[in-house]
Amino acid sequence: MTTPTPPSSGTDREKIAGQVPLDDVLAHLRMSRPIFHSEADLQHGFARALWEVAPDVRSRLEVPIRRDDRAEYLDALCLGPAGRTAIEFKYVTRRWSGTAGTPAEEYDLRNHGAPDVARRDFVRDVERLERFCDQGDQNGLALLVTNEASLWNPQPPGRARTRDDDFRIHQGRTLSGTLLWAEGTYSPNTRVLRGEYPLAWRPYAQLGGAGGEFRCLAVFVNPMPGQT
Repeated sequence: MTTPTPPSSGTDREKIAGQVPLDDVLAHLRMSRPIFHSEADLQHGFARALWEVAPDVRSRLEVPIRRDDRAEYLDALCLGPAGRTAIEFKYVTRRWSGTAGTPAEEYDLRNHGAPDVARRDFVRDVERLERFCDQGDQNGLALLVTNEASLWNPQPPGRARTRDDDFRIHQGRTLSGTLLWAEGTYSPNTRVLRGEYPLAWRPYAQLGGAGGEFRCLAVFVNPMPGQT
């Protein structure tokens, strides 16, 4: 099992709304919510924690962004005096049941399975954020919280290639360039990234038992040269 690398302190572009370091929000969030019932629960919990850490940063959920006469939706848009951040959330779980949080709650997480689809969807979030983050005062954040260890661990040596090889998001990987699904045999899943994104997983919560370790992966997306 790989060990998460502590994230660097980062720049202003690695903050929420140009103001709040992500680690400050996560530290506050995990004190009361080390686990979530669903992705929507994660979104609401994160928005509340952000408001408690930085009351002048406003969070709006399921925000429509109109492009080419059609609307796409962001999971969240955080607005502050120093800038704004578009956020896409993913919450992927394997089965875990128990009591956690303050005050304590009962949780019964289901097994999502299909880690290849989880990888594909996370990369798609990064690609979408590259399109949305086209202003100098806006960045993006793709945030994945999971207890599925196969997402942060690399594929064991000697294993045959899988259809999602280009989409691997394990510790130490860098996402960049053209990513092909099944070596390009299914073009609708092809993703093209303009930036380079080194991946460093953060520890999130340790609840004990099988499936009790939670980690999160955060990828910040900044405007490309020529967009600012």
